[in-house]
Amino acid sequence: MAVVGLDIGNFSSYVAVAAGGGIDTVANEYSDRCTPSYVSLNEKNRYMGMSAKNQATTNVKNTISCFKRLLGRKFDDPQVQREINHYFTPYKIAEYMGEMQQFTPEQLIAMLLTKLRDTGEKGLKTKVVDVVPCFYTDVERRAMIASCQMASLNCLKIMNDTTAVSLSYGIYKQDLPAENEKPRNVIFVDVGYSALQVCATAFNKGKLKVLAVQTDSCLGGRDFDRLLVHHFAEEWKTKYKVDAFSKPKAMIRLASDCEKLKKLMSANTQPIPIGIEAQFEEMVAPLLLRVEKVFKKILEVTKLSTDDIYSVEIVGGSSRVPCIKELVTKVFQKEPSTTLNADEAVAKGCALQCAILSPTFRVRDFAIQDCQQFPITLSWQGGGLDEDSSMEVFPEFHTIPFSKMLTFYRKDPFYLEARYSKPSELPIPDPFIGKFNITNVQPQANGDSSKVKVKVRINNNGMFTVQSASMVEKIEETQEEQGPESMETDAGKENNDSNSEAVKTEASMDTEQGPTPDAEQKADSKDGDSKDAESKDAEMKEEKKEEDKKSEKKKAKVKSIDLPVEAMVASYSKEAINLLVERENAMIMQDRLEKERCDAKNAVEEYVYDMRDKLCGPLETYSMEEDRENFSKLLGDTEEWLYDEGEDQNKQVYIDKLAELRKIGDPIQSRYRESMERPDAFNSLGHQLQLVRKFLDAVAAKDEKFSHLEKEDIEKVTKCLKEKQEWFDKQLNAQNKLKKHENPAVLASQIRQTEQSLMSTCNPVINKPKPKPKEEPPKDDKKDAAKDAKTDEQGNKTASPNKNANPAGDAKAEQANGPADMDVD
Repeated sequence: MAVVGLDIGNFSSYVAVAAGGGIDTVANEYSDRCTPSYVSLNEKNRYMGMSAKNQATTNVKNTISCFKRLLGRKFDDPQVQREINHYFTPYKIAEYMGEMQQFTPEQLIAMLLTKLRDTGEKGLKTKVVDVVPCFYTDVERRAMIASCQMASLNCLKIMNDTTAVSLSYGIYKQDLPAENEKPRNVIFVDVGYSALQVCATAFNKGKLKVLAVQTDSCLGGRDFDRLLVHHFAEEWKTKYKVDAFSKPKAMIRLASDCEKLKKLMSANTQPIPIGIEAQFEEMVAPLLLRVEKVFKKILEVTKLSTDDIYSVEIVGGSSRVPCIKELVTKVFQKEPSTTLNADEAVAKGCALQCAILSPTFRVRDFAIQDCQQFPITLSWQGGGLDEDSSMEVFPEFHTIPFSKMLTFYRKDPFYLEARYSKPSELPIPDPFIGKFNITNVQPQANGDSSKVKVKVRINNNGMFTVQSASMVEKIEETQEEQGPESMETDAGKENNDSNSEAVKTEASMDTEQGPTPDAEQKADSKDGDSKDAESKDAEMKEEKKEEDKKSEKKKAKVKSIDLPVEAMVASYSKEAINLLVERENAMIMQDRLEKERCDAKNAVEEYVYDMRDKLCGPLETYSMEEDRENFSKLLGDTEEWLYDEGEDQNKQVYIDKLAELRKIGDPIQSRYRESMERPDAFNSLGHQLQLVRKFLDAVAAKDEKFSHLEKEDIEKVTKCLKEKQEWFDKQLNAQNKLKKHENPAVLASQIRQTEQSLMSTCNPVINKPKPKPKEEPPKDDKKDAAKDAKTDEQGNKTASPNKNANPAGDAKAEQANGPADMDVD
């Protein structure tokens, strides 16, 4: 199992993986780390990536790109309409499987995700399930999760591009300040192909905190390219009376050349012959003003001075434009740093985040505190209120993930509606996030309002949700109820990700405390008077009972009842997701079947070309002239069939056609192959026969090395040698009489088999070792001692005479240790 990080761009995408103790980017089937974000639909299959981009000019109507910015948007969205005019038609009706079909941007993203998943799996040679992609607003993030589900991927987290870049920076920088040191403030500028995103991040040792993020979703490298495209299109229209705008193929080629020209101007210091540099700076001046505005805005909202900034890191494909770098120096008073890979930084940061979240990986501790880019306001109505009420529950740049508990007093069901607070700063026109109905709310038994607690949360994916709701029901109550209906907010201590902080809003804080003890029990452990202790305890119990009776009128027994929450958000239903998953799987299967069909067709075509060349070359002498002419004619007819009637046939038709050709061609190839292998096989067998013959000659000469061999073994080898030698001579003579175009008398495999039989019979005898000479068994000292022992008439055992014995020493030992026949423990 592997985890990957995905950077999905408008024109190109990257796949980074966490494996082998590091983070790396995976190359696709073209050995390119960059995979084009293209999808091309055909009558029987679809292409994604580089193969789809190659069809951009040949299959213009059904080849789609730049669909990332349409994710989660409606057709009447201004951004969608802008894409229609400049790039492609969204929600395109394309021809697929011989029918005109409609595909949403979420489906197109799912197709691209399928391609990126396959790229990761082929690079890692393992299954890819867990991913971390990037995206912006709530509705766009929900759409991205839906696309991941369609592609059968588990989205662990959706994060901002710049947060991923910050994480990449944390990987490479090992000299981050310690916890007790001043944080290091770094500005990250991500100039992508379609958007500009800038963020300020504070780094400590093992911790990063995103302070603020600023985005311009309609400002990127393609806007610079579009200015060049319009410039040259108008110039051609004036000079050559050619309208490139009316010719899609011409526009595609022009856009590609303008992108190359922009890169050329960015990389070269030498002037370009067409003299476009000066005009280009004038054309992009309005874009640079917007870029400068975003740069200054990040300093304003973070209240950072240029002296507080440690460095400015630039990433993104368009960060190489010289005027962008000059603007960075002008605003931040720092030379732009290129520590990170400009193209792969986002994908690598996502891969590291995925590894941190995945239970299958162990990574060093690195805390990440992201922020909510756009403020969220919650409004509510119900319970007889004439006017809606609202409050900003998550202000701009609030830490995420985060939870807050809100308390309402209601008698009836009510709803909550979440919206972005500043619609003018959003990249989408509709600030609506979702509506959440709190149902089954009922008044208390005495008719008063019930306390309803609602937990709202921005989750790990940066999406707002009402996580739960509960109603506090009072079982018994004697105290007067609360006054008019109101709403309270609890302190934000409900965060499960250790990012909680005390939150104070315009509403009052709801602080519930447990009942305080009514009486304190005091006992002196050193008092030895048990009677006083017992009387004291009895007295305290009586006092407690009296106090409990008095407090019964003031206490209320309560229980919490979970309430259903009906969420109405801009997302796909489970049923719709399941249908789209089935459709995506069906397209994957169709792609696989079509690939197998094309492979079978290519196999026939490859065989035709290969055999036709060889028949006039190395295979010429291995077939008769008449057979060769007939086979050549069949190959030619098959070639014509492939480009006519056989252009679009089923897989089995090609398999049968190949089998028909092989029926004639394989015997020819087999004769050629046998003629190449047979001489070596005969030589090897002849060599082994010669070795066995030398062995028998040595045995006949009474060689001492083989004197130990039995007569039966020698006869066995002699018989085997005779049989194999006769077979060898017979097969060799028979083969020498045949011509090359005739079938061989013996196969190389049969010769090798005969050689193996000879070796298995003779080698055990030839290599049989001599037996080792017999050795005398070792003497048993104990038995010898028993034989030499003598017994006197009284039955006393005496030791046998020993030349080296010491009588005096033995006597002393006997006196010390006792009699010889007694054991001393």
